[in-house]
Amino acid sequence: MYQKYNTDALVLGSRERGEADRVFALYTKDFGLVYARASAVRSETSRMRFALQNYSRTRLSLVRGKRGWRVGGAIAECGIGHSVKGVAVFARIVELVVRLVRGEEKNEYLFAALAEAHRALHVAREEVVPTIEIVCAARVLFALGYLSAEAHATTIFSHTAYSLEHLEEAETLREKLLLSINKAISETQL
Repeated sequence: MYQKYNTDALVLGSRERGEADRVFALYTKDFGLVYARASAVRSETSRMRFALQNYSRTRLSLVRGKRGWRVGGAIAECGIGHSVKGVAVFARIVELVVRLVRGEEKNEYLFAALAEAHRALHVAREEVVPTIEIVCAARVLFALGYLSAEAHATTIFSHTAYSLEHLEEAETLREKLLLSINKAISETQL
């Protein structure tokens, strides 16, 4: 008998497999980045179909089998919303995460930064969306160890909130953050 794990997750993307199955890239709170297969999720009668939309936040039941992870159940917690700009920003953040994270490793700070950015993009005004993207990208790089020690000088990395006061602080450091982000990404050589 296989053990079932319940965890929160962000659906980073998916690809079709077989006639009705799908393989999902999930960033989970307890296991980090995992790829899990969901059987018959593309069929019209699937109850998990709407809970596993790309860029949504969900509560999952995962089972680790001989051939990898399988999704045993899913309940939607929050979609990304209807803001085209917010969805595009989250898609770019997801692309960065998938590019830089290798293997399964629990990273609570990274999950919290992504989940808070997801929530913030869901309710944010259009004018603060670019700042949320910069802060989230910096936090992703910081969580993965790609930002240098100079990043520790600001309070942006001591929490994962995206409130207006934190975004205003980030706006004052915009140029420095962009330089650090671009330097870190170029140094990864990925």
